[in-house]
Amino acid sequence: MITLKINDKSVKVTEGTSIFEAAESIGCKIPALCYHRDLSVYGGCRLCIVEIKGRAGFPISCATPVEEGMEVLTHTPEICELRKNIFDLIIAYYPFECQLKCDSCATNKICELRQLAEEMEINELKFVPIARQGEMDDSSLALKFDSSRCINCGRCVRVCREVQHVGILTPSRRGPATQVSTFMDKGMGNVDCTGCGQCLLVCPVGAIQENFEINQVLAAIADPKKHVVVQVAPSVRFTIGEEFGEKAGVNLEKQMVTALRKLNFDQIFDTVFSADLTIMEESAEFIKRFTEGAKLPLISSCCPGWIRFAEDHLPELKDNLSTCKSPQQMFGALLKSYYAEKKGLEPKDIVSVSVMPCTAKKAECMRPEMIENGIYDVDYVLTTRELASMIQSRGMHLPELPEGKYDAPFGITTGAGLLFGVSGGVMEAALRTAYELITKEELPKIEFDDVRGLKGIKSAEIDIKGTKIKVAVANGLENSWQLLKHADDYHFIEIMACTGGCIGGGGQPISRDPDVLQKRKNGLYKDDKNMKLRKSHKNPAIQQLYKEFLGHPLSEKSHHYLHINADLQSPFIPK
Repeated sequence: MITLKINDKSVKVTEGTSIFEAAESIGCKIPALCYHRDLSVYGGCRLCIVEIKGRAGFPISCATPVEEGMEVLTHTPEICELRKNIFDLIIAYYPFECQLKCDSCATNKICELRQLAEEMEINELKFVPIARQGEMDDSSLALKFDSSRCINCGRCVRVCREVQHVGILTPSRRGPATQVSTFMDKGMGNVDCTGCGQCLLVCPVGAIQENFEINQVLAAIADPKKHVVVQVAPSVRFTIGEEFGEKAGVNLEKQMVTALRKLNFDQIFDTVFSADLTIMEESAEFIKRFTEGAKLPLISSCCPGWIRFAEDHLPELKDNLSTCKSPQQMFGALLKSYYAEKKGLEPKDIVSVSVMPCTAKKAECMRPEMIENGIYDVDYVLTTRELASMIQSRGMHLPELPEGKYDAPFGITTGAGLLFGVSGGVMEAALRTAYELITKEELPKIEFDDVRGLKGIKSAEIDIKGTKIKVAVANGLENSWQLLKHADDYHFIEIMACTGGCIGGGGQPISRDPDVLQKRKNGLYKDDKNMKLRKSHKNPAIQQLYKEFLGHPLSEKSHHYLHINADLQSPFIPK
Protein backbone atom coordinates (compact mmCIF):
# COMPACT_ATOMS: atom_id res chain seq x y z
CA MET A 1 0.00 0.00 0.00
CA ILE A 2 1.06 3.57 -0.74
CA THR A 3 0.19 6.52 1.50
CA LEU A 4 0.02 10.00 0.00
CA LYS A 5 -1.80 13.28 0.43
CA ILE A 6 -4.29 14.71 -2.03
CA ASN A 7 -5.33 18.28 -1.21
CA ASP A 8 -3.89 17.75 2.30
CA LYS A 9 -6.08 14.68 2.82
CA SER A 10 -4.31 11.41 3.55
CA VAL A 11 -5.20 8.49 1.27
CA LYS A 12 -3.93 4.91 1.14
CA VAL A 13 -4.08 2.99 -2.15
CA THR A 14 -2.37 -0.01 -3.71
CA GLU A 15 0.93 0.39 -5.51
CA GLY A 16 0.47 1.11 -9.22
CA THR A 17 -2.67 3.19 -8.71
CA SER A 18 -2.72 6.42 -10.70
CA ILE A 19 -3.17 9.82 -9.04
CA PHE A 20 -6.47 10.13 -10.91
CA GLU A 21 -7.77 6.86 -9.43
CA ALA A 22 -6.49 7.74 -5.97
CA ALA A 23 -8.34 11.07 -6.10
CA GLU A 24 -11.48 9.28 -7.30
CA SER A 25 -11.30 6.92 -4.32
CA ILE A 26 -11.77 9.86 -1.90
CA GLY A 27 -14.45 11.58 -3.97
CA CYS A 28 -12.18 14.16 -5.57
CA LYS A 29 -13.22 14.55 -9.20
CA ILE A 30 -10.47 15.61 -11.61
CA PRO A 31 -11.75 16.77 -15.02
CA ALA A 32 -10.96 14.47 -17.96
CA LEU A 33 -12.32 13.63 -21.40
CA CYS A 34 -10.08 10.87 -22.75
CA TYR A 35 -9.94 8.80 -19.54
CA HIS A 36 -12.23 5.80 -19.13
CA ARG A 37 -11.95 3.33 -16.26
CA ASP A 38 -12.35 0.27 -18.50
CA LEU A 39 -9.77 1.31 -21.12
CA SER A 40 -6.02 1.82 -21.30
CA VAL A 41 -4.56 5.21 -20.43
CA TYR A 42 -4.28 7.58 -23.40
CA GLY A 43 -3.38 10.94 -21.86
CA GLY A 44 -4.56 12.92 -24.85
CA CYS A 45 -6.90 15.59 -23.50
CA ARG A 46 -4.47 16.86 -20.80
CA LEU A 47 -7.34 18.15 -18.68
CA CYS A 48 -6.41 16.00 -15.68
CA ILE A 49 -3.20 17.91 -14.89
CA VAL A 50 -2.23 18.25 -11.22
CA GLU A 51 0.55 19.77 -9.16
CA ILE A 52 2.96 17.62 -7.16
CA LYS A 53 4.76 19.49 -4.39
CA GLY A 54 8.50 19.62 -4.95
CA ARG A 55 8.26 18.87 -8.69
CA ALA A 56 8.26 21.14 -11.69
CA GLY A 57 5.51 21.13 -14.27
CA PHE A 58 1.98 19.80 -14.25
CA PRO A 59 1.83 16.03 -14.93
CA ILE A 60 -1.37 14.34 -16.12
CA SER A 61 -2.89 12.43 -13.23
CA CYS A 62 -4.29 9.52 -15.29
CA ALA A 63 -0.78 8.41 -16.34
CA THR A 64 1.17 9.27 -13.18
CA PRO A 65 1.41 6.50 -10.56
CA VAL A 66 1.27 7.35 -6.85
CA GLU A 67 4.42 7.32 -4.74
CA GLU A 68 4.98 7.06 -1.02
CA GLY A 69 4.75 10.45 0.67
CA MET A 70 3.62 12.25 -2.49
CA GLU A 71 1.65 15.47 -1.94
CA VAL A 72 -0.78 16.34 -4.73
CA LEU A 73 -2.86 19.44 -5.37
CA THR A 74 -5.70 19.11 -7.87
CA HIS A 75 -7.59 22.42 -7.98
CA THR A 76 -5.24 25.34 -7.29
CA PRO A 77 -6.10 28.63 -9.07
CA GLU A 78 -3.18 28.11 -11.46
CA ILE A 79 -4.26 24.57 -12.37
CA CYS A 80 -7.89 25.62 -12.88
CA GLU A 81 -6.80 28.43 -15.21
CA LEU A 82 -4.57 26.10 -17.20
CA ARG A 83 -7.42 23.61 -17.54
CA LYS A 84 -9.71 26.32 -18.85
CA ASN A 85 -7.15 27.22 -21.50
CA ILE A 86 -6.81 23.55 -22.52
CA PHE A 87 -10.58 23.19 -22.66
CA ASP A 88 -10.90 26.34 -24.76
CA LEU A 89 -8.43 24.90 -27.27
CA ILE A 90 -10.40 21.63 -27.43
CA ILE A 91 -13.72 23.34 -28.00
CA ALA A 92 -12.28 25.69 -30.60
CA TYR A 93 -12.16 22.70 -32.97
CA TYR A 94 -15.73 21.68 -32.18
CA PRO A 95 -18.71 22.55 -34.44
CA PHE A 96 -19.86 26.10 -33.75
CA GLU A 97 -23.49 25.11 -33.29
CA CYS A 98 -22.45 22.74 -30.51
CA GLN A 99 -20.15 25.05 -28.60
CA LEU A 100 -21.87 25.37 -25.23
CA LYS A 101 -25.23 25.73 -27.03
CA CYS A 102 -26.46 22.17 -27.24
CA ASP A 103 -30.04 22.18 -25.92
CA SER A 104 -31.28 20.76 -29.21
CA CYS A 105 -28.65 18.01 -29.37
CA ALA A 106 -29.88 14.44 -28.87
CA THR A 107 -26.98 13.77 -26.50
CA ASN A 108 -27.10 16.97 -24.45
CA LYS A 109 -28.09 15.14 -21.25
CA ILE A 110 -25.01 12.95 -21.29
CA CYS A 111 -22.52 15.14 -23.19
CA GLU A 112 -19.38 15.20 -21.07
CA LEU A 113 -18.08 18.24 -22.93
CA ARG A 114 -21.08 20.24 -21.77
CA GLN A 115 -20.89 18.86 -18.24
CA LEU A 116 -17.23 19.84 -17.95
CA ALA A 117 -17.97 23.33 -19.29
CA GLU A 118 -20.54 23.77 -16.53
CA GLU A 119 -18.23 22.37 -13.83
CA MET A 120 -15.37 24.62 -14.96
CA GLU A 121 -17.71 27.62 -15.30
CA ILE A 122 -16.92 28.15 -18.96
CA ASN A 123 -19.80 30.00 -20.63
CA GLU A 124 -18.12 31.88 -23.45
CA LEU A 125 -15.53 31.14 -26.12
CA LYS A 126 -12.00 32.41 -25.54
CA PHE A 127 -10.59 31.62 -28.99
CA VAL A 128 -11.97 32.20 -32.47
CA PRO A 129 -13.51 28.90 -33.66
CA ILE A 130 -11.34 27.03 -36.15
CA ALA A 131 -13.14 25.84 -39.26
CA ARG A 132 -12.77 22.08 -39.46
CA GLN A 133 -13.79 19.71 -42.20
CA GLY A 134 -15.92 16.86 -40.98
CA GLU A 135 -18.06 14.26 -42.67
CA MET A 136 -21.04 12.16 -41.66
CA ASP A 137 -20.30 8.46 -42.04
CA ASP A 138 -23.72 6.84 -42.49
CA SER A 139 -22.47 3.78 -44.37
CA SER A 140 -23.38 1.42 -41.51
CA LEU A 141 -26.90 0.04 -41.06
CA ALA A 142 -26.43 0.26 -37.28
CA LEU A 143 -24.39 3.39 -36.51
CA LYS A 144 -23.51 6.82 -37.84
CA PHE A 145 -20.38 8.80 -37.09
CA ASP A 146 -20.18 12.59 -37.35
CA SER A 147 -16.45 13.28 -37.44
CA SER A 148 -17.01 17.03 -37.10
CA ARG A 149 -18.07 16.40 -33.50
CA CYS A 150 -15.10 14.17 -32.67
CA ILE A 151 -12.65 15.57 -30.09
CA ASN A 152 -10.04 12.85 -30.71
CA CYS A 153 -10.23 11.50 -27.16
CA GLY A 154 -9.48 8.00 -28.49
CA ARG A 155 -12.07 6.21 -26.39
CA CYS A 156 -13.85 4.66 -29.38
CA VAL A 157 -10.52 3.53 -30.84
CA ARG A 158 -9.51 1.84 -27.60
CA VAL A 159 -12.82 0.13 -26.82
CA CYS A 160 -13.00 -1.24 -30.36
CA ARG A 161 -9.47 -2.61 -30.14
CA GLU A 162 -9.11 -3.59 -26.47
CA VAL A 163 -12.59 -4.73 -25.45
CA GLN A 164 -13.99 -5.89 -28.79
CA HIS A 165 -10.89 -7.19 -30.62
CA VAL A 166 -12.12 -5.53 -33.82
CA GLY A 167 -10.00 -2.40 -34.22
CA ILE A 168 -11.73 -0.78 -37.19
CA LEU A 169 -11.21 2.77 -35.86
CA THR A 170 -7.94 4.67 -35.84
CA PRO A 171 -6.68 8.28 -35.76
CA SER A 172 -5.82 9.48 -39.26
CA ARG A 173 -4.10 12.57 -40.71
CA ARG A 174 -1.97 14.95 -38.63
CA GLY A 175 -2.12 18.14 -36.61
CA PRO A 176 -5.42 20.08 -36.66
CA ALA A 177 -6.68 17.75 -39.42
CA THR A 178 -6.45 14.66 -37.16
CA GLN A 179 -9.67 12.72 -36.92
CA VAL A 180 -10.87 9.21 -36.14
CA SER A 181 -11.67 7.19 -39.23
CA THR A 182 -11.70 3.69 -40.71
CA PHE A 183 -9.21 2.06 -43.06
CA MET A 184 -8.85 4.23 -46.18
CA ASP A 185 -11.86 6.25 -44.94
CA LYS A 186 -14.13 3.49 -46.25
CA GLY A 187 -16.75 4.03 -43.54
CA MET A 188 -17.93 1.72 -40.77
CA GLY A 189 -20.38 -0.05 -43.05
CA ASN A 190 -17.62 -1.13 -45.42
CA VAL A 191 -15.14 -2.61 -42.94
CA ASP A 192 -15.36 -5.34 -40.28
CA CYS A 193 -17.57 -3.33 -37.89
CA THR A 194 -19.89 -5.57 -35.87
CA GLY A 195 -22.35 -2.76 -35.15
CA CYS A 196 -22.16 -3.52 -31.41
CA GLY A 197 -22.24 0.17 -30.45
CA GLN A 198 -19.69 -0.03 -27.63
CA CYS A 199 -17.93 2.93 -29.26
CA LEU A 200 -21.18 4.88 -28.94
CA LEU A 201 -21.40 4.14 -25.21
CA VAL A 202 -17.94 5.48 -24.43
CA CYS A 203 -18.03 8.54 -26.74
CA PRO A 204 -18.16 11.61 -24.45
CA VAL A 205 -19.74 13.96 -26.99
CA GLY A 206 -22.24 11.99 -29.08
CA ALA A 207 -20.13 11.88 -32.25
CA ILE A 208 -21.27 8.27 -32.71
CA GLN A 209 -24.99 7.52 -32.56
CA GLU A 210 -27.41 4.85 -33.70
CA ASN A 211 -29.24 5.13 -37.01
CA PHE A 212 -32.49 6.66 -35.83
CA GLU A 213 -35.69 5.02 -37.11
CA ILE A 214 -38.24 6.90 -35.02
CA ASN A 215 -39.70 8.83 -37.97
CA GLN A 216 -40.21 5.69 -40.05
CA VAL A 217 -42.03 4.00 -37.18
CA LEU A 218 -44.25 7.03 -36.55
CA ALA A 219 -45.10 7.17 -40.25
CA ALA A 220 -46.10 3.50 -40.21
CA ILE A 221 -48.31 4.06 -37.16
CA ALA A 222 -50.00 6.97 -38.91
CA ASP A 223 -50.73 4.87 -42.02
CA PRO A 224 -54.29 3.42 -41.67
CA LYS A 225 -53.41 0.65 -44.13
CA LYS A 226 -50.67 -0.72 -41.88
CA HIS A 227 -51.02 -2.99 -38.85
CA VAL A 228 -48.06 -2.03 -36.64
CA VAL A 229 -46.87 -4.58 -34.09
CA VAL A 230 -44.09 -4.02 -31.55
CA GLN A 231 -42.02 -6.50 -29.53
CA VAL A 232 -39.84 -5.52 -26.57
CA ALA A 233 -36.60 -7.28 -25.58
CA PRO A 234 -36.07 -8.69 -22.05
CA SER A 235 -33.47 -6.22 -20.75
CA VAL A 236 -35.24 -3.04 -21.93
CA ARG A 237 -37.73 -3.10 -19.05
CA PHE A 238 -34.83 -2.92 -16.55
CA THR A 239 -32.98 -0.04 -18.22
CA ILE A 240 -35.46 2.34 -19.85
CA GLY A 241 -36.29 3.92 -16.49
CA GLU A 242 -32.78 5.40 -16.36
CA GLU A 243 -33.81 7.77 -19.16
CA PHE A 244 -36.49 9.10 -16.78
CA GLY A 245 -34.34 9.43 -13.67
CA GLU A 246 -35.10 6.00 -12.19
CA LYS A 247 -32.43 3.78 -10.65
CA ALA A 248 -30.85 1.09 -12.82
CA GLY A 249 -32.51 -2.31 -12.51
CA VAL A 250 -36.02 -1.03 -11.75
CA ASN A 251 -38.59 -2.93 -13.85
CA LEU A 252 -40.94 -0.53 -15.66
CA GLU A 253 -42.34 -3.17 -17.99
CA LYS A 254 -46.02 -2.52 -17.26
CA GLN A 255 -45.69 1.26 -17.51
CA MET A 256 -43.78 0.78 -20.77
CA VAL A 257 -46.64 -1.27 -22.23
CA THR A 258 -49.03 1.57 -21.38
CA ALA A 259 -46.71 4.05 -23.09
CA LEU A 260 -46.56 1.88 -26.22
CA ARG A 261 -50.34 1.72 -26.28
CA LYS A 262 -50.54 5.50 -26.02
CA LEU A 263 -48.13 5.68 -28.96
CA ASN A 264 -50.85 3.81 -30.92
CA PHE A 265 -49.13 0.52 -31.71
CA ASP A 266 -51.80 -1.98 -32.76
CA GLN A 267 -50.40 -4.91 -30.79
CA ILE A 268 -47.73 -5.09 -28.09
CA PHE A 269 -45.84 -8.33 -27.53
CA ASP A 270 -42.95 -9.53 -25.38
CA THR A 271 -39.74 -10.80 -27.00
CA VAL A 272 -39.32 -12.99 -23.93
CA PHE A 273 -41.94 -15.23 -25.60
CA SER A 274 -39.69 -15.85 -28.61
CA ALA A 275 -36.71 -16.22 -26.27
CA ASP A 276 -38.60 -19.18 -24.80
CA LEU A 277 -39.17 -20.40 -28.35
CA THR A 278 -35.47 -20.03 -29.12
CA ILE A 279 -34.66 -22.20 -26.13
CA MET A 280 -36.98 -24.94 -27.39
CA GLU A 281 -35.24 -24.99 -30.75
CA GLU A 282 -31.67 -24.48 -29.54
CA SER A 283 -31.99 -27.06 -26.75
CA ALA A 284 -33.35 -29.58 -29.26
CA GLU A 285 -30.49 -28.74 -31.63
CA PHE A 286 -27.93 -29.27 -28.87
CA ILE A 287 -29.45 -32.57 -27.74
CA LYS A 288 -29.52 -33.80 -31.35
CA ARG A 289 -25.89 -32.86 -31.96
CA PHE A 290 -24.74 -34.25 -28.61
CA THR A 291 -26.54 -37.59 -28.90
CA GLU A 292 -25.69 -38.13 -32.58
CA GLY A 293 -22.03 -37.16 -32.27
CA ALA A 294 -22.43 -34.18 -34.61
CA LYS A 295 -20.29 -31.04 -34.74
CA LEU A 296 -19.58 -29.61 -31.27
CA PRO A 297 -19.36 -27.29 -29.50
CA LEU A 298 -22.69 -25.75 -30.40
CA ILE A 299 -22.28 -21.97 -30.23
CA SER A 300 -25.28 -19.69 -29.65
CA SER A 301 -26.49 -17.45 -32.48
CA CYS A 302 -28.72 -14.93 -30.66
CA CYS A 303 -26.26 -12.01 -30.75
CA PRO A 304 -25.82 -10.36 -34.18
CA GLY A 305 -22.66 -8.54 -33.13
CA TRP A 306 -21.04 -11.87 -32.28
CA ILE A 307 -22.27 -13.50 -35.49
CA ARG A 308 -20.77 -10.70 -37.59
CA PHE A 309 -17.50 -11.05 -35.65
CA ALA A 310 -17.47 -14.80 -36.26
CA GLU A 311 -18.00 -14.30 -39.99
CA ASP A 312 -15.11 -11.85 -40.24
CA HIS A 313 -12.61 -13.41 -37.85
CA LEU A 314 -13.54 -17.05 -37.16
CA PRO A 315 -14.95 -18.57 -40.37
CA GLU A 316 -13.57 -21.96 -39.33
CA LEU A 317 -16.32 -22.10 -36.68
CA LYS A 318 -19.19 -21.63 -39.14
CA ASP A 319 -20.45 -25.21 -38.68
CA ASN A 320 -20.47 -24.77 -34.90
CA LEU A 321 -22.96 -21.90 -34.98
CA SER A 322 -26.52 -22.72 -34.06
CA THR A 323 -28.87 -22.48 -37.04
CA CYS A 324 -31.50 -20.81 -34.83
CA LYS A 325 -32.51 -17.27 -35.64
CA SER A 326 -32.38 -14.78 -32.77
CA PRO A 327 -35.54 -14.19 -30.68
CA GLN A 328 -36.10 -10.90 -32.53
CA GLN A 329 -36.07 -12.62 -35.91
CA MET A 330 -38.10 -15.64 -34.76
CA PHE A 331 -40.79 -13.27 -33.52
CA GLY A 332 -40.76 -11.35 -36.78
CA ALA A 333 -41.10 -14.55 -38.80
CA LEU A 334 -44.08 -15.66 -36.70
CA LEU A 335 -45.77 -12.27 -37.07
CA LYS A 336 -45.63 -12.51 -40.86
CA SER A 337 -46.88 -16.13 -40.90
CA TYR A 338 -48.73 -17.61 -37.89
CA TYR A 339 -50.00 -14.28 -36.55
CA ALA A 340 -50.97 -12.97 -40.01
CA GLU A 341 -52.94 -16.16 -40.65
CA LYS A 342 -54.79 -15.98 -37.33
CA LYS A 343 -55.62 -12.28 -37.82
CA GLY A 344 -56.55 -12.62 -41.48
CA LEU A 345 -53.88 -10.09 -42.50
CA GLU A 346 -51.57 -9.94 -45.48
CA PRO A 347 -47.91 -10.16 -44.34
CA LYS A 348 -47.09 -7.09 -46.48
CA ASP A 349 -49.57 -5.04 -44.42
CA ILE A 350 -47.92 -5.91 -41.10
CA VAL A 351 -45.16 -3.58 -39.90
CA SER A 352 -42.95 -5.45 -37.44
CA VAL A 353 -41.11 -3.19 -34.97
CA SER A 354 -38.76 -4.30 -32.21
CA VAL A 355 -37.37 -2.41 -29.22
CA MET A 356 -33.90 -3.69 -28.51
CA PRO A 357 -30.92 -2.94 -26.25
CA CYS A 358 -28.72 -3.44 -29.29
CA THR A 359 -27.60 -1.33 -32.25
CA ALA A 360 -26.45 -4.42 -34.18
CA LYS A 361 -30.08 -5.57 -34.35
CA LYS A 362 -30.70 -2.75 -36.86
CA ALA A 363 -28.32 -4.50 -39.25
CA GLU A 364 -29.47 -8.01 -38.40
CA CYS A 365 -33.03 -7.41 -39.59
CA MET A 366 -31.73 -6.21 -42.97
CA ARG A 367 -29.73 -9.34 -43.74
CA PRO A 368 -30.79 -11.24 -46.88
CA GLU A 369 -31.57 -14.43 -44.98
CA MET A 370 -34.11 -12.53 -42.87
CA ILE A 371 -36.28 -11.76 -45.90
CA GLU A 372 -38.82 -14.05 -47.54
CA ASN A 373 -40.52 -13.18 -50.82
CA GLY A 374 -39.38 -9.59 -50.43
CA ILE A 375 -40.92 -9.26 -46.96
CA TYR A 376 -38.70 -8.57 -43.95
CA ASP A 377 -39.24 -10.55 -40.73
CA VAL A 378 -38.58 -7.30 -38.82
CA ASP A 379 -39.03 -3.93 -40.50
CA TYR A 380 -37.65 -1.46 -37.95
CA VAL A 381 -35.54 -1.65 -34.79
CA LEU A 382 -35.68 1.00 -32.06
CA THR A 383 -33.06 1.16 -29.32
CA THR A 384 -34.02 1.63 -25.67
CA ARG A 385 -32.94 5.26 -26.01
CA GLU A 386 -35.12 5.80 -29.09
CA LEU A 387 -38.22 4.45 -27.36
CA ALA A 388 -37.54 6.70 -24.36
CA SER A 389 -37.26 9.66 -26.73
CA MET A 390 -40.59 8.78 -28.35
CA ILE A 391 -42.28 8.57 -24.96
CA GLN A 392 -40.78 11.86 -23.79
CA SER A 393 -41.79 13.62 -27.01
CA ARG A 394 -45.44 12.84 -26.16
CA GLY A 395 -45.08 14.46 -22.75
CA MET A 396 -45.24 11.17 -20.84
CA HIS A 397 -43.18 10.50 -17.72
CA LEU A 398 -42.80 6.72 -17.77
CA PRO A 399 -42.63 5.98 -14.00
CA GLU A 400 -45.95 7.79 -13.44
CA LEU A 401 -47.96 5.87 -16.05
CA PRO A 402 -50.53 3.24 -15.02
CA GLU A 403 -49.70 -0.42 -15.48
CA GLY A 404 -50.58 -2.22 -18.69
CA LYS A 405 -50.38 -5.79 -20.02
CA TYR A 406 -48.86 -7.34 -23.13
CA ASP A 407 -51.31 -8.74 -25.64
CA ALA A 408 -52.05 -12.47 -25.82
CA PRO A 409 -50.88 -14.98 -26.81
CA PHE A 410 -47.34 -13.60 -27.12
CA GLY A 411 -47.39 -12.01 -23.68
CA ILE A 412 -47.12 -15.28 -21.73
CA THR A 413 -43.47 -15.71 -20.77
CA THR A 414 -41.05 -17.39 -18.35
CA GLY A 415 -38.08 -16.41 -16.23
CA ALA A 416 -35.86 -18.48 -18.53
CA GLY A 417 -36.66 -16.25 -21.49
CA LEU A 418 -36.13 -13.18 -19.33
CA LEU A 419 -32.55 -14.32 -18.65
CA PHE A 420 -31.62 -13.61 -22.27
CA GLY A 421 -31.00 -10.04 -21.11
CA VAL A 422 -27.77 -10.88 -19.28
CA SER A 423 -24.56 -12.76 -20.00
CA GLY A 424 -25.00 -16.44 -19.12
CA GLY A 425 -28.78 -16.20 -19.40
CA VAL A 426 -29.13 -18.06 -22.68
CA MET A 427 -26.96 -20.85 -21.33
CA GLU A 428 -28.90 -21.11 -18.06
CA ALA A 429 -32.26 -21.07 -19.84
CA ALA A 430 -31.09 -23.78 -22.25
CA LEU A 431 -29.77 -25.95 -19.43
CA ARG A 432 -33.06 -25.71 -17.52
CA THR A 433 -34.88 -27.13 -20.50
CA ALA A 434 -32.21 -29.52 -21.84
CA TYR A 435 -31.81 -31.19 -18.43
CA GLU A 436 -35.50 -31.96 -18.11
CA LEU A 437 -35.95 -33.01 -21.73
CA ILE A 438 -33.04 -35.44 -21.43
CA THR A 439 -33.81 -36.88 -17.98
CA LYS A 440 -37.62 -36.51 -17.96
CA GLU A 441 -37.16 -35.37 -14.36
CA GLU A 442 -37.48 -32.05 -12.48
CA LEU A 443 -34.30 -30.09 -11.92
CA PRO A 444 -33.06 -30.46 -8.33
CA LYS A 445 -31.86 -26.81 -8.44
CA ILE A 446 -33.08 -24.41 -11.10
CA GLU A 447 -30.31 -21.80 -10.79
CA PHE A 448 -26.98 -22.44 -12.53
CA ASP A 449 -24.75 -20.15 -10.49
CA ASP A 450 -21.53 -21.02 -12.33
CA VAL A 451 -22.66 -19.28 -15.53
CA ARG A 452 -23.95 -16.17 -13.72
CA GLY A 453 -22.09 -12.91 -13.09
CA LEU A 454 -20.26 -10.25 -15.08
CA LYS A 455 -16.93 -12.06 -15.36
CA GLY A 456 -15.66 -12.00 -18.96
CA ILE A 457 -15.33 -15.78 -19.28
CA LYS A 458 -17.22 -18.36 -17.21
CA SER A 459 -17.23 -22.14 -17.49
CA ALA A 460 -18.91 -25.06 -15.77
CA GLU A 461 -19.34 -28.80 -15.91
CA ILE A 462 -22.96 -29.89 -15.68
CA ASP A 463 -23.83 -33.38 -14.49
CA ILE A 464 -26.99 -34.61 -16.22
CA LYS A 465 -27.65 -37.98 -14.58
CA GLY A 466 -24.05 -39.07 -14.96
CA THR A 467 -23.44 -37.39 -18.32
CA LYS A 468 -20.91 -34.57 -18.05
CA ILE A 469 -21.55 -31.54 -20.24
CA LYS A 470 -18.92 -28.81 -20.36
CA VAL A 471 -20.25 -25.32 -21.05
CA ALA A 472 -18.71 -21.86 -21.32
CA VAL A 473 -19.96 -18.28 -21.50
CA ALA A 474 -18.20 -15.14 -22.74
CA ASN A 475 -19.22 -11.50 -22.93
CA GLY A 476 -17.20 -8.91 -24.83
CA LEU A 477 -15.60 -9.95 -28.12
CA GLU A 478 -12.00 -9.91 -26.82
CA ASN A 479 -13.08 -12.42 -24.17
CA SER A 480 -14.83 -14.43 -26.86
CA TRP A 481 -11.64 -14.49 -28.90
CA GLN A 482 -9.68 -15.79 -25.93
CA LEU A 483 -12.31 -18.41 -25.03
CA LEU A 484 -12.59 -19.78 -28.55
CA LYS A 485 -8.89 -20.60 -28.63
CA HIS A 486 -10.04 -23.52 -26.47
CA ALA A 487 -13.42 -24.15 -28.09
CA ASP A 488 -12.80 -27.89 -28.39
CA ASP A 489 -12.81 -28.18 -24.59
CA TYR A 490 -16.58 -27.54 -24.47
CA HIS A 491 -19.89 -28.94 -25.67
CA PHE A 492 -21.98 -25.75 -25.60
CA ILE A 493 -20.86 -22.09 -25.70
CA GLU A 494 -22.82 -18.85 -25.28
CA ILE A 495 -21.33 -15.61 -26.56
CA MET A 496 -22.58 -12.03 -26.23
CA ALA A 497 -20.73 -9.21 -27.98
CA CYS A 498 -21.34 -6.57 -25.32
CA THR A 499 -19.94 -6.36 -21.81
CA GLY A 500 -22.48 -7.91 -19.44
CA GLY A 501 -24.60 -9.13 -22.35
CA CYS A 502 -27.69 -7.23 -23.49
CA ILE A 503 -27.81 -5.16 -20.29
CA GLY A 504 -24.66 -3.48 -21.65
CA GLY A 505 -25.84 -3.26 -25.25
CA GLY A 506 -25.03 -0.34 -27.51
CA GLY A 507 -28.66 0.77 -27.53
CA GLN A 508 -29.01 1.06 -23.76
CA PRO A 509 -29.06 4.31 -21.74
CA ILE A 510 -25.57 5.78 -21.49
CA SER A 511 -24.40 5.68 -17.89
CA ARG A 512 -21.19 6.74 -16.14
CA ASP A 513 -22.12 4.72 -13.04
CA PRO A 514 -19.41 2.04 -12.61
CA ASP A 515 -21.95 -0.30 -10.99
CA VAL A 516 -24.73 0.14 -13.53
CA LEU A 517 -24.36 -3.35 -15.08
CA GLN A 518 -24.45 -4.97 -11.65
CA LYS A 519 -27.67 -3.10 -10.79
CA ARG A 520 -29.32 -4.03 -14.08
CA LYS A 521 -28.29 -7.66 -13.63
CA ASN A 522 -29.63 -7.80 -10.09
CA GLY A 523 -33.01 -6.51 -11.21
CA LEU A 524 -33.25 -9.14 -13.93
CA TYR A 525 -32.35 -12.11 -11.70
CA LYS A 526 -34.72 -10.86 -9.00
CA ASP A 527 -37.64 -10.91 -11.44
CA ASP A 528 -36.71 -14.36 -12.75
CA LYS A 529 -36.80 -15.68 -9.19
CA ASN A 530 -40.27 -14.22 -8.62
CA MET A 531 -41.88 -15.51 -11.82
CA LYS A 532 -44.39 -18.36 -11.69
CA LEU A 533 -43.03 -19.98 -14.84
CA ARG A 534 -39.23 -20.33 -14.98
CA LYS A 535 -38.65 -22.93 -17.71
CA SER A 536 -39.27 -22.33 -21.39
CA HIS A 537 -40.79 -25.75 -22.09
CA LYS A 538 -43.39 -25.10 -19.37
CA ASN A 539 -44.77 -22.04 -21.20
CA PRO A 540 -48.37 -22.96 -22.19
CA ALA A 541 -48.39 -20.46 -25.06
CA ILE A 542 -45.25 -22.08 -26.50
CA GLN A 543 -46.86 -25.50 -26.18
CA GLN A 544 -49.96 -24.22 -27.97
CA LEU A 545 -47.85 -22.71 -30.76
CA TYR A 546 -46.25 -26.07 -31.46
CA LYS A 547 -49.62 -27.80 -31.32
CA GLU A 548 -51.31 -25.38 -33.71
CA PHE A 549 -48.54 -24.40 -36.09
CA LEU A 550 -44.98 -25.68 -35.69
CA GLY A 551 -45.55 -29.32 -34.79
CA HIS A 552 -42.40 -29.93 -32.75
CA PRO A 553 -38.90 -28.47 -32.30
CA LEU A 554 -36.72 -28.95 -35.39
CA SER A 555 -39.76 -29.83 -37.49
CA GLU A 556 -39.81 -28.93 -41.17
CA LYS A 557 -42.00 -25.91 -40.42
CA SER A 558 -39.75 -24.86 -37.53
CA HIS A 559 -36.73 -25.02 -39.79
CA HIS A 560 -38.51 -22.94 -42.41
CA TYR A 561 -39.51 -20.10 -40.10
CA LEU A 562 -37.15 -20.25 -37.12
CA HIS A 563 -33.82 -21.38 -38.56
CA ILE A 564 -31.48 -20.15 -41.25
CA ASN A 565 -32.40 -21.80 -44.55
CA ALA A 566 -30.40 -24.90 -45.30
CA ASP A 567 -29.44 -23.68 -48.79
CA LEU A 568 -27.40 -20.86 -47.28
CA GLN A 569 -23.68 -21.42 -47.03
CA SER A 570 -23.79 -21.43 -43.22
CA PRO A 571 -25.76 -19.83 -40.36
CA PHE A 572 -26.13 -16.06 -40.80
CA ILE A 573 -23.91 -15.95 -43.89
CA PRO A 574 -25.86 -14.72 -46.94
CA LYS A 575 -25.32 -16.10 -50.42
